[in-house]
Amino acid sequence: MNLFRRSTFALLALAALGATSLARADDFVDQAKKKVEAAAAPADKWDGPTSGPKAQPGKTLAFVAADLKNGGILGVSKGVEEAAKAIGWQVRVIDGQGTVSGRTAALNQALALKPAGIVIGGFDTTEQKAALANAAKSNTPLVGWHAGDKTGPNPEAGLFANITTTPDSVSEAAALWAVADSNGKAGVVIFTDSQYSIAVYKARAMEAVIKKCGGCTVLAFEDSPISESSTRMPQLTTSLLQRFGSRWTHSLAINDLYFDFMGPALQAAGKKGTDEPKAMSAGDGSEAAYQRIRTGRYQAGTVPEPLNMQGWQIVDEMNRALSKQPWSGYVPKVHLVLQKNVGLDGGARNVFDPDNGYRDQYRRIWGK
Repeated sequence: MNLFRRSTFALLALAALGATSLARADDFVDQAKKKVEAAAAPADKWDGPTSGPKAQPGKTLAFVAADLKNGGILGVSKGVEEAAKAIGWQVRVIDGQGTVSGRTAALNQALALKPAGIVIGGFDTTEQKAALANAAKSNTPLVGWHAGDKTGPNPEAGLFANITTTPDSVSEAAALWAVADSNGKAGVVIFTDSQYSIAVYKARAMEAVIKKCGGCTVLAFEDSPISESSTRMPQLTTSLLQRFGSRWTHSLAINDLYFDFMGPALQAAGKKGTDEPKAMSAGDGSEAAYQRIRTGRYQAGTVPEPLNMQGWQIVDEMNRALSKQPWSGYVPKVHLVLQKNVGLDGGARNVFDPDNGYRDQYRRIWGK
């Protein structure tokens, strides 16, 4: 009898433990759905700086782009050009063309121009230590966009400020969407590029979120150079479909560019545009991504950067650097774009351009 009672108590304890685990899993999915809903809300309220130095007169900036084929970098460069015109400055955009040597040459070209400041557009400062050391010697201020895994000032990297949404928040929003969309049963493949520390950071952060979901699985962590997406992704997509079949329900990538080249392989495998695996990008929000999301063509969503607004912030931060004032401290909130809200906040133009009046706010700060 005692043995029977002990066995019964053990079974009851296991049942209670199982029920507790299920309840925790349900709570995690419920919280994921709430956070996803909040991230998809309209971005129509200004939460950035309202004061700062007046415009420094007649400056010239050099914008050194990692690769202008990258829609995010191109979008930021356009924002910098727009803001520079508003503040009364000139901008020279130099394309690093997607290679380390190209970025080195672009940086050296920028330094030769002797600009008032240099913008590091979309590559890690650790890659170009030698060239950037020359910028430090000439006291040329550097403002980065996605120039590392830290937001704001980074003295060790020589950056007055690095402009980006918080990588953890972006990664969490993307990964929680997969949890919510699958009701806690996602089979996920994560795409990243180890050439960039911020890309690895975001990918590992997404992986960590998925691993918190008891019913979700990280099927693969794919390190593939983003600059080679056009040649690598079709075959890689086919290979992943062969390996995982229907277990592959969701794709998470650190940039929309990976999904530019997945569609044909998925279509060849008989997949419709809204079928699994569903794709979510934790970065940028390119025009092509918006078009895919709007039409339901092999991408369900993106966590975009407010690219044009960040271009204005870069100019504002550079003005603060040239005025010997600290950075603004502004970090834009994360925003999730899905088919249901793709037309809001600039979505009609296939960009995330918050309807919060940022242009007027910055003009007011600059006295323009």
